[in-house]
Amino acid sequence: MLYGADRYRYELVDGWAKCPEGWSFVDVCGLAIDWQDRVYVLNRGNHPVMVFDRDGNLLTSWGEGFFKRAHGSCIGPDGSIYCTDDGTHTVSKFTSEGKLLSVLGSKDQPSDTGYVQQPGLAESLATIKRGGPPFNRPTGVALSPSGEIYVSDGYGNARIHKFTPDGTLLFSWGKPGDAPGQFRLPHSVRVDREGRVWLADRENNRIQIFDAQGELLNQWTDLNRPTDLFIDAEETVYISELSRRVSIFTIDGKLLTRWGSEGQVKETDLFIAPHAIAVDSQGDLYVGEVSGTHDGIDRGSKTVQKFARRT
Repeated sequence: MLYGADRYRYELVDGWAKCPEGWSFVDVCGLAIDWQDRVYVLNRGNHPVMVFDRDGNLLTSWGEGFFKRAHGSCIGPDGSIYCTDDGTHTVSKFTSEGKLLSVLGSKDQPSDTGYVQQPGLAESLATIKRGGPPFNRPTGVALSPSGEIYVSDGYGNARIHKFTPDGTLLFSWGKPGDAPGQFRLPHSVRVDREGRVWLADRENNRIQIFDAQGELLNQWTDLNRPTDLFIDAEETVYISELSRRVSIFTIDGKLLTRWGSEGQVKETDLFIAPHAIAVDSQGDLYVGEVSGTHDGIDRGSKTVQKFARRT
């Protein structure tokens, strides 16, 4: 069975990730792919960063015991891996082998935004009274072409923070709300080759696009709880949505194709809770899910799925 349309048609590679017996992703919250097409799977299992080749063979793992609640990731041009931890309110930088290089934020010390965690997500977000400094449950991280670090922040805040390459805070923007330029769960951030900053404003059901100074340029609203996005070398935009689908757009916002789950049996559906998305150099698409947190379902190897592009 093929998914997608026209030039963006894909075939599911069933059981792509070959995990050792007894290992579990639990949730796949972040995906990063290096220049060798090694796939770094950030997850909430006992082996938080698992590295696979294009064929799904496990190459190595690291990060054991480091994360409290891993959330998002990206890869730098030098191969370093950046990971957010919304449980400790930090963003960490590692070598590709897992050596810790630096940490942004103060561990276990959230900034003051008024946030108080409640039983429900909507109730929790409603407690955020103001945008605060870094960090209160940061979600996503991205690098600009010139090396600046952007962090979306997050479950307990409503801001984007911009840092120099060495980690000095330059400025922040955003506040809680649903007006243009405001955020309700800024969930993932990416930067395109022009330096524009793309933000998955999840609970506002939109993508917001800013310039490097934080000025709003555009917003896309044909989305349902977007969780992550990826922009490839051809400037095609791939978006995962918690509403159990993925969507592919041109850089100007024209929808090219989308597909997902429409059934009622979550255990056997294609998607349960897409959370991370990435594309390798061959155009193959990877989708990671947080099915454990979202529905209490361990999908095994299907917690991350590969879709091979067929042209």
